[in-house]
Amino acid sequence: MRRALILWLLLCSWAAPLQAVMLERSVVVDGRTRSYRLFVPAGIVPDRRLLPLVLAFHGGGGDGRGMERLTHFSDIAQRERFLVAYPEGVRRHWNDGRPLEAAGVDDVAFVRALIDDVATLQPLDAQRIYATGMSNGGIFTHYLATKLGDRLAAVAPVAGGITEELAENFRPVRPTLPVLIVHGTEDRIVPYRGGAVLRTRGRVVADARAVDLWREAAGLGGAGEVEQLPDADPGDGCRLVRTRWREGTREVQWLQAEGGGHTWPGGAAYLPPRLIGRTCRDLDASEAIWAFFAAHSLPR
Repeated sequence: MRRALILWLLLCSWAAPLQAVMLERSVVVDGRTRSYRLFVPAGIVPDRRLLPLVLAFHGGGGDGRGMERLTHFSDIAQRERFLVAYPEGVRRHWNDGRPLEAAGVDDVAFVRALIDDVATLQPLDAQRIYATGMSNGGIFTHYLATKLGDRLAAVAPVAGGITEELAENFRPVRPTLPVLIVHGTEDRIVPYRGGAVLRTRGRVVADARAVDLWREAAGLGGAGEVEQLPDADPGDGCRLVRTRWREGTREVQWLQAEGGGHTWPGGAAYLPPRLIGRTCRDLDASEAIWAFFAAHSLPR
């Protein structure tokens, strides 16, 4: 009852308790105040049902508002009835395991505290908490998945690889965590084929190696099921190829945007193509990610 009352009061403070709201929240982690924005769909009545939660991590130099615009996850959440948290990185970056990125900041502890804080507002479906991210947020999603996979039902990093440091000691806490990897083959910022990130921002392994690491951890062998998706927008200079490895509840999925750049397929063009490359329009990555998430949950 207390949690229901807290959320009811928060919603009433917006003068429209049954309308969608974006709550501004903060938690203290290691003596540092951390913030996030939480999207609550319209029509949510406290304590009526357990809701899934999607964590959406912005790219380096970005913020939660930009991540919402890029992905339009709030629109999907309104339709499908789930919560979305848009966390804010320290100095607009995430500690994803590279020495240069937010070194010394415990972002895994921040995510734990964030999940616990959301649960004080609205009862969560603890079996349906998911994580996705773009660029630095995508690299962090891989990192988070290895450290907090026991609380995550599935993850979907976009345009973000596995760091060489993480690959050398790849021991995810839940090896069978379902993973969807989305990346453009012509990404010049976080290289699809592996190497230096922006020349001096650490290094990632090739996407093929990242896929193998998760696949081998989950015990998924074979060549996978390969599907070339329809060329819905022939003018975008990009084609999408999906490869799946599945057995029971275990799944690794690889969505390659052939010709795509450092972009979110179907998302907003946040910078000119000459800087970030092409954005594929054959598929809405956010819809594909939610469909992947919706198919997976932690065992009860």
